[in-house]
Parts: sequence; C-alpha cells; structure tokens
Amino acid sequence: VLRCLGIPTRVITNFNSAHDKNLNLSIDKYIDVSGNNLHLSEDSVWNFHVWNESWFVRRDLGSFYDGWQVLDATPQERSKGIYQCGPASTRAIKEGDVDLDYDSPFVFAAVNADCVTWIRYSKKRKERIYSDTRKIGKFISTKAVGTNARVDVTANYKYPEVKEISFKISYSQYKNSLMDDRKILVTAV
Repeated sequence: VLRCLGIPTRVITNFNSAHDKNLNLSIDKYIDVSGNNLHLSEDSVWNFHVWNESWFVRRDLGSFYDGWQVLDATPQERSKGIYQCGPASTRAIKEGDVDLDYDSPFVFAAVNADCVTWIRYSKKRKERIYSDTRKIGKFISTKAVGTNARVDVTANYKYPEVKEISFKISYSQYKNSLMDDRKILVTAV
C-alpha cells in the first residue's frame, strides 16, 4: 500500500529474531540448580521474522531519525493498547535510542538483544551464568532492486560485533612476561 502511495518501501528479513515479551532488552532463560528449564519467561528467539521498512522524514523525532523506518504489519504484541509496531527509526535502533516512541525498544531487542541464562536458587535469588551477545539479529536482509540477489542491511540496524582476537606466544615469551611482572612487583614493594 505504501508503494502505491509513492513511499519507498522494502521487505526486511531478520534471522535469529528476538521476541522480547517483557521489554527488558534481553531474552532470558531460567534454570534450576539441576539445569532444568523453569519456563519463567515468555521471551523467545524465532528462526526469522519479516517486517517492512519505509522511507520517512521524521519531523516528530528530528531530522537525525529521517530515513528507513520499521513497520511491522504482523505485530505480536500490543503497543499503546492495540496491535501495532512502528514506525521505528532504524537510526534509533542502531544508536540504541530505546527511549523513543513507536516501539523502538521492541525492534532494538529483535535485532540486538542479549540471550541470558539465569540459575534461580529461590524466588528472591538468581544468578546470571551465561550471556550470548552475538546470537540475535543475523543476516538482516532485503531484496536487491531489479534482481533476486540478497542485500545485507545489518549495518543499518547495528554496529559490527566485536571479534575476539586469539594469538599465540612462545613459552619463552610467556616466561619473560612473568619475569617482567615479578620485577614490577618487587619494585612496588
């Protein structure tokens, strides 16, 4: 419908899409001390989810948020009492501006939530035992104009994940680094 009105619109697919039911920006899983799932959270991760983006000028939010806006025609949660989602600025999502209206926190979580596992010792005591910050929001894609090729638009929604750098050092380098630490310790005494 938006294209018929002359508004640029495209379909977006998000793989490993988070459904953050309680809007705490994480997908929480609770287990007991034996490792059994407690089913205390309604959060979930979907294999994929699809929504639309349309190009808008945002006089209500300011020109910083102009550009592609997320509109979900199949919202699963109520927003302000009715089933609706958007228009949430992709710029706001990328910058983490989750205090804006139009379901920005929900869309942010869909592409960038942390998956957190908690061990629950009692109703009052829980402990975070695992957090995966990379699982959600993979291969966010749209179709290329004039071809069936996939265009990756992940960078419109989130900054690149930080990569862990592994390196190897020889035993002698390691041993020398320990000696350097010992010198510092002795000097500090």
